[in-house]
This record gives sequence, C-alpha cells and structure tokens, in this order.
Amino acid sequence: MSDRAAQLNADCHAGELDSDRLKQALRAEGEDFLHSVEEGRPYLFAGAVVFVSDVQMAQMRAVIAAVEQVVALPGWHDEALRHADHAAIIDPRAKGVFMGYDFHLNADGAHLIEINTNAGGAFFNALLRRSQQGTGLPGTAVAPVDAEQEFLDMFLNEWRLARGNKPLHAVAIVDEQPREQYFHPEFLLAQRMFERAGITALIADPSELSLHKDALYCDEQKVDLVYNRLTDFALQQYTELSMAYRDDLAVLTPHPHAYALYADKRNLALLTDADVLRAMGASSETVAALAAGIPQLRQVHAWDREQWWAERKQWFFKPATGYGGKGSYRGANITRRVFEEIMQGGYVAQQMAVPGERMLCVAGAEPAAFKSDVRCYVYDGKLQLAAARLYQGQTTNFRTEGGGFAPIRMV
Repeated sequence: MSDRAAQLNADCHAGELDSDRLKQALRAEGEDFLHSVEEGRPYLFAGAVVFVSDVQMAQMRAVIAAVEQVVALPGWHDEALRHADHAAIIDPRAKGVFMGYDFHLNADGAHLIEINTNAGGAFFNALLRRSQQGTGLPGTAVAPVDAEQEFLDMFLNEWRLARGNKPLHAVAIVDEQPREQYFHPEFLLAQRMFERAGITALIADPSELSLHKDALYCDEQKVDLVYNRLTDFALQQYTELSMAYRDDLAVLTPHPHAYALYADKRNLALLTDADVLRAMGASSETVAALAAGIPQLRQVHAWDREQWWAERKQWFFKPATGYGGKGSYRGANITRRVFEEIMQGGYVAQQMAVPGERMLCVAGAEPAAFKSDVRCYVYDGKLQLAAARLYQGQTTNFRTEGGGFAPIRMV
C-alpha cells in the first residue's frame, strides 16, 4: 500500500463521513426506510472511508480484466462446467448482473479472495456515496457518479440481450422471505429504481412465483425479468423458477451459468494453475496478472489430512459452493473437531492473504483497528462501483459497532 493511503487509513479522523448527510439520504427514502436501517441494521454503514492507492486500484482492475479474459476462452467453459450442476449447462444470453470481485489489500498488493455472482450492497453503496458528494473527502472516487443509472442500464441491457427490442414491463426481485433478509432495504432501493423508470417491480419469495400460460407470474402479474438474490445458485430448491429458466419463460439474472463460470470457488484453483491457463490459450500477461493477484487455492482431500493439519495456519478454509463467509474458518483458529468436519469433503483452502486495516474512533473511544476488504461491482467486465466492508472477527459480519460498508477513495 502507498505511504499516503496507509497513513490515512491509520488516522481514525481522516475521511470521516458526514453522518447527518447520510441520515438525510436515508430519510429521503421514507421514515420507515430510515427506521429500518437505524434500528434494525445499525452497523450497515461505517463512519469513515477506506483509502486505496492508485497502484492497488490498477492491480484490482488488472486481475478483473484477466479473469474476464480467461472466462471468455472456450476451454474455460469446458473445464468450469465439468463439475457444475445441470442447470448451469444452459447458456442464456444474459450475462449476469452485479458480479462481485472481493479483494484483500495489504502491503503486498491486491489479492482476489473470491468472486460472487449476486453480490449484495451495490444499491446501499450508491446511496452512501451519493450522500457524501461535495463533503471534501480526501482522494478521488473510482467509478461513475450516477451509479444508479449504471445499474438501470445494466438491467436493460440484460433484457435486450435476451429479448431484443421488446418492452420490459415487470421485474421480480426474488429472495427467500425477503422481508426478513438483512438486505431487505436494498430490495426497496432496487424496486424504486425500476419504478422510476416506469417498470413494475415486485419483491417476492420464490414460493410466490408460478408458471401458467407459458409465462412466469407473481400473483396476477406476469414477470418478464427476475433479479435473482437467492443463494441456491443451481435453483435446486425452486421448481417453478428453475423451469422458467430452463424453458426461457423469463429472463433470470444472475443465473446458474454465470455462477458456474465465475463464482464456484473451485474455479480459483484453475485460475492459479499456470499450466492449465496456458493450455487454454491464455496470454502470458493474463497468467502473470492472475498469479500475482490470486492467492493459491487448493481443493481439500482427506488423504492429505496430516499435511493439512500441520500447515493449517497458512490457509483459510471455506466451502467450495458457500457464500457470505458461512462455514469458513481461518486455519490458525480451528479446533481439531472442526478440522475433522472439513476433512469430510466439499472444502477448498486458500493461502492466507491478510485483510487491510483501518483505524476507527467509535463513539469517542480510543482508536480501534478494523479489518477491511474491497468489493468491486462489475458488469460485463466494467467496474461500476467499488466499496469497502469494515469488520472485526473472522469474516465480514455487519455486527461490529463502527463497522459496515464504507466508500472507497483513491489516493
């Protein structure tokens, strides 16, 4: 990290956010919206920005570009789909919205930790960034000012790719028990974005969807496009939605095909295997960018049990098809019981890349160190927005006082 970025991140008073302006932005969405965030999600937003160097930003962009170049190779499709679920074999014309590239930034550079196909938080971070415009924060932003327009254009492009010039009438934002989800206010932000564009938008549980008359419906409303926030990435639990995807009765984004190509964590092992990449036709520059930017990842097998135990402190263990840090463990902290559960299968291990650090002064207390990671929201290879998550503990959690989403500023 550059000296300037490191110095600013070490100063808990540098880049403090204007909390009054954030509150005004939340209130503009309605008093109920403000209450749902302040009372139900008090640690959604942090109180300061995270600073990154221009070198780190360039490294992140280079890794993203290299991944996109590899995924476009025919050989990658063959390899990535080899262990994919049946639904992933279907190749829809839509690309998949809100690809999330998550990085740890430290003194050794930018390190890609994972890729997500339904990365949450983009609408929250667009609102946060908008609320702080003109406050004189040090550094510069790293993405377009009007992120919401970027998001709307993205969904409209997904629709055009799948349906050409047909009008888009109705969208369903779908997740399990959406009103109980921590990110439910974000669904409301997405809904309002669509409605301002003249598009009907419903927030629904998958059980509210049904197929009849060769179309997908939510109650009595025909659904043209589904903004998919489900974490059943292969749609194994949702027959109606799976059939609609299979038979192309509605445009689904993101979808199982995108998950298989990008977000299955076993893919990171391929992305760090120089021989495999060269055999697929990846350029030497692409291979070098991935080698520099992705910590080595390996699948965990029980026959290497003793070696894994001996080397566990060097690795971070996570489910191959997991999400949100669930079931993930830092090797230095695991007990023998948890280790034996990991050895049962379904896990990958990634070499430790320490997260960034940001000092914060929470409620006037002494400065405290927070871990940080950076999420780059990407569509069709283009960076739309970058934001940080500040936390304490093993993984991001939105349960740490003072933590939460934070804007990125480049210095």
